Amino acid sequence: MNKNYLFSALIIGSAIFWQSCSSKDGAQQKQGATPGEMAIPVTTATVEKQIVSGIKNYPASVVPLQEADLLAEVSGYVTKIYVSDGAMVKRGQPLYEIDRIRYQAAVDQAKANLEIAKANLQRVEKDLTRYQTLADQDAIAKQTLDYAFTDVNNQKAQVQAAQAALTTAQTNLERSIIRAPFSGAVGISQVRIGALVSPGTTLLNTVSAIDPIAVEFQISEREISEFAAYESGRSSTEISVSLPDRSTYALAGKIATMDRAVDPTTGRLKVRASFSNPQNDLRAGMNLTMNVKSTSATEQLVIPFKAVQDQLGVYNVYVVNDSSQADIRPVELGLKLGDKVVVNSGIDVGDKIIVDGILNVRSGAKVIEKEESK
Repeated sequence: MNKNYLFSALIIGSAIFWQSCSSKDGAQQKQGATPGEMAIPVTTATVEKQIVSGIKNYPASVVPLQEADLLAEVSGYVTKIYVSDGAMVKRGQPLYEIDRIRYQAAVDQAKANLEIAKANLQRVEKDLTRYQTLADQDAIAKQTLDYAFTDVNNQKAQVQAAQAALTTAQTNLERSIIRAPFSGAVGISQVRIGALVSPGTTLLNTVSAIDPIAVEFQISEREISEFAAYESGRSSTEISVSLPDRSTYALAGKIATMDRAVDPTTGRLKVRASFSNPQNDLRAGMNLTMNVKSTSATEQLVIPFKAVQDQLGVYNVYVVNDSSQADIRPVELGLKLGDKVVVNSGIDVGDKIIVDGILNVRSGAKVIEKEESK
């Protein structure tokens, strides 16, 4: 009896265990059902073409039209600094002075040597005149007259050499004062009074022209003809820059020049715009946003901006294919137009793109679409 009882209990327990496992497996199969097998409801929009007008934005930086490093041209100790750090300067204005004593002494010595050379020239010229008179009377040997001519020519060369030495000394004296090569603003001085400087190696300061000033940015190859028209004046546009604090610079600019060649590695061309900068609000090296008002010459592809996904600077959209599946497409964006954006490449006119429900979609997922209401 005990054995039969145990045997029956074992059979019943096994059956219960098997049923329990089967129920769990069924539940797991239900839970593990692939979400992609169920169609995801989404809202779509059809890619259209239209003439667009709006503001193009480009990363830009401020570049002085003129900028020069101020280097010492003679050696010595800095004895004077005429301007304060960051000061506005005029062309030719003295900025630094290097000890002038020995250079002034060299000028004085060169002047004296020149006077000596001139005096010697006058002496040999008088001797030549006397020898010519005596030679006419056959009172001296012809060789003596030849020597007199040679002495005159030699002394003329001595005068020229002394004059050149004086010019060199005067140049060194003049270069002991460093002047502004053009009007602009100086930076923070790299030397102080008493510093020993060497010609061609010691950086004293940097001076930059500030008004007007340039802002440089880069455009794609497709935009070259558009900006060439702006540069030549065949087409008009409005140009402004946004400052780092997101405010807009008060004065408008104009396209000044375009680089000679496209960078083959990036396919982009450098463009320079010119801005008035009377208050020095635009400083060299500032990072700005260039805003260019643009109207397309031909129809462009336009989609809702919310359909675009930004993944670390790579832009993608989901396109619904003929099998009602979502295909992810990388796109290159152009002009932004409020809640819409121009697409330069990646999709075609007539494509249906997913606008709403993107977060639930993955590439290859089945979708149920409905057109976005306009």
